[in-house]
Amino acid sequence: MDLSPIQKDLASKCYSAVADTCDDLMLKLASRGIRYQDEWPFAIHLLGHVFANDLNSARFLWKSIPLEIKESRPEIVAVWKIGQCLWTRDYAGVYDAIRGFDWSAEITAMVVAFSENYTKKMFQMLNSAYSTISVTDVAHFLGMSEDRAIDYALQHGWKLDSSCKMVIVKKPKTVTERKLDPSKLQRLTEYVFHLEH
Repeated sequence: MDLSPIQKDLASKCYSAVADTCDDLMLKLASRGIRYQDEWPFAIHLLGHVFANDLNSARFLWKSIPLEIKESRPEIVAVWKIGQCLWTRDYAGVYDAIRGFDWSAEITAMVVAFSENYTKKMFQMLNSAYSTISVTDVAHFLGMSEDRAIDYALQHGWKLDSSCKMVIVKKPKTVTERKLDPSKLQRLTEYVFHLEH
C-alpha cells in the first residue's frame, strides 16, 4: 500500500491537508477492494481531522475504526482523547491529553504544530472575549503554568496588574474605514468614462 501522499504532507508540514489526503486515499483503496485497515495510519488520519477542526469527521472516523485496532494501538486512543476534549470544550484537558502521551516520531511534529495552533486560537479567543482576566484563567485556557502564561501574555502586549493578579488585555487595533473624497470619486468616474469611450 502506497502511503506516500500522506508522508509527503507530513514531510512538508502541510498538516491542514492530511485529513483530505487520507480520506481520498482511503476511498481509492476501498473502491479497489484493497484491505487497508491493518496498515492504515489511523492516528495520523484522526489527528488530521482534529488539526483541521473537523470534529464531526473525526468522530465518524473514530466510530469506523475496528475495536481490535483501537485496542492494539494506544496512540489512536490518545489522539481521540484530544478530540473528545475539544468536543466537550475541556480547554485544559486538550493540553493534558497532548502532554499525557509519549507520541511516536511519525506524529510528534504534527501534535506539536496542533498544540501551537490551539494555543494561538485560545489566545485570540481570550483577546476578543475579555478586557481583563485573571492570571489563573489565562493559565487554564492556555494550558501553561501561571508564570509562563504571564510571560506569554506580556509578549503579546498585555499588561499585568500584579496587585490583583489580573491581566489587562490589549485589544487589537481596529482599522477604521476611510471615506472616499467625493472629488476623487468624480475624477475616477471621468477617467473610467474616458477609457470606455
